[in-house]
Amino acid sequence: MKKTFALILLCLLVVFTAFGCDTAPADPATPVDPVSVNSVAVIDDNYRSYYQIWISSFCDSNNDDTGDIPGIISQLDYLNDGDPETTDDLGITGIWLSPTMPSPSYHKYDVTDYYNIAPEFGTLEDFDKFIAECNKRGIKVILDLVLNHASSRHPWFLQALEEAESGNFDGYAKYFEIEKSDTQPASGYRQVAGTDDLWYEGNFSGEMPEWDLSSESTREEFKKISKFWLDRGVGGFRLDAVKYFTNNHTDGIEFLTWYMQTLREINPDAYVVGENWDSNSEIYDVYESKINTQFAFSFAGADGQYVFAARNGANVKKYVAALLNYEQKIKEIYPDAINGYFLSNHDMVRSANPLSTLENEKMAAALYMLAPGNTFTYYGEEIAIKSESTDNDAYFRTPMIWDSENIPGIYVPGVVEPYVPEAGGVKQQLADENSLLNFYSRAIRLRGQNPGIARGETSLMVDFGVEQTMGYVTEYDGQKLLIVFNGSEDSTAVLQVKDKFQVEEFRGGLVASAPIKTADGTEALQVLCADGELTMPPKSAAVIVVKDLAT
Repeated sequence: MKKTFALILLCLLVVFTAFGCDTAPADPATPVDPVSVNSVAVIDDNYRSYYQIWISSFCDSNNDDTGDIPGIISQLDYLNDGDPETTDDLGITGIWLSPTMPSPSYHKYDVTDYYNIAPEFGTLEDFDKFIAECNKRGIKVILDLVLNHASSRHPWFLQALEEAESGNFDGYAKYFEIEKSDTQPASGYRQVAGTDDLWYEGNFSGEMPEWDLSSESTREEFKKISKFWLDRGVGGFRLDAVKYFTNNHTDGIEFLTWYMQTLREINPDAYVVGENWDSNSEIYDVYESKINTQFAFSFAGADGQYVFAARNGANVKKYVAALLNYEQKIKEIYPDAINGYFLSNHDMVRSANPLSTLENEKMAAALYMLAPGNTFTYYGEEIAIKSESTDNDAYFRTPMIWDSENIPGIYVPGVVEPYVPEAGGVKQQLADENSLLNFYSRAIRLRGQNPGIARGETSLMVDFGVEQTMGYVTEYDGQKLLIVFNGSEDSTAVLQVKDKFQVEEFRGGLVASAPIKTADGTEALQVLCADGELTMPPKSAAVIVVKDLAT
């Protein structure tokens, strides 16, 4: 009986300590961490924590020096083991696969067959097994779909040129931007070899002829392609080169509007994210098409908001202001838009380069993992893989390092050796509680425990009058979350939350600062909340459930 009573008392203590920001823990020196006791909310919608996989560099299952789909399957438990209560996986809920279809290039953005898997990556049966395994884990898969252009070796393009040379533009030529002219029709057009007056559009290269997106025949084919993959269990698509959909014959927004309507007729829950590497104003305009998501390029990369705010705490206020303005502008155009935030991708110098230190890398992860919308983590970002600062994209796509004592034999063309992080690979970082990898796992878990982080409507900047700190409120399903950042490198911030809100519940914190030394060894710094007062170590973030003060 005494044991039962003691157990009940212990459980009550854990609950009060974990969930009551205004309730001081019995032992203030060892407060219960909410992130360690709260459960991840399992919600099956289009809000996800995505992980981008460059297939050929991720995991090689058959020792042919090329990553493949069976290799990805073998590592799915690392991404998500299917149990939301475990903490030794990343907890991702979405995968974006780089181009999977047959192509003569290593990057696969010049497709020759839209209805198959590149043989070096596996088979359609392998792909079906991959989808089935992802479904078991609650992971939605989106494919990189290239609708702007095909391969110059695509059989339809070869047939189109042959027909066009004989004067027939009503056959396969109607699928592509092919024109007969004595002079170049427009910028981006390339002359067909061996002819004086035949041209085709190829903005990226001569090996990537562009589809005529205004053609009803082309659109019907794209509908078939999309249905083929959706029927195989794909959750949607990442559309390449959305910026280039507008050309001589096609209004890109009109085309995207048609495509989104068509896709939703096939599957109302299909999800699409567009690569529109352009200014914010151009991105805003494209949301008129009702595309679900576009990548927020102004926040990513070496010159983006996340790097600036992570490296310099003075920029945290600017970041929050930019975030809320960006969200407002997009929601005004398309209220159901889901923003897409990321640090780097396969076309950029890796984020670990400009961030340069472990503290900065952690702070950048905290900033974007607590952003509204969807997050897209580039493989290896979570273990601080770096890259050469070069214009050669291959250097951004080096092998994933699973074990730094066993370097994989995967070599991207043009890259001599893989990059091995100083802290080691996945195996080494899983064993280090202070590693970047474990920080990412915690950040994604905190995000998953609080659905309002991703799904909430941002409405209010919150300035506590303390330098290098800033917060904002996001509201979802009747609950308000206060998300706060302390960007200072060396100053602890003590913020009086009770002066602005009624504090209901402290949901957890993220600390990017290096651990401090104590008499008993190494102890990580913590974000603390008691009696409406929030104590934030240098470079940290906090999530709190609040209500407005009574007036």
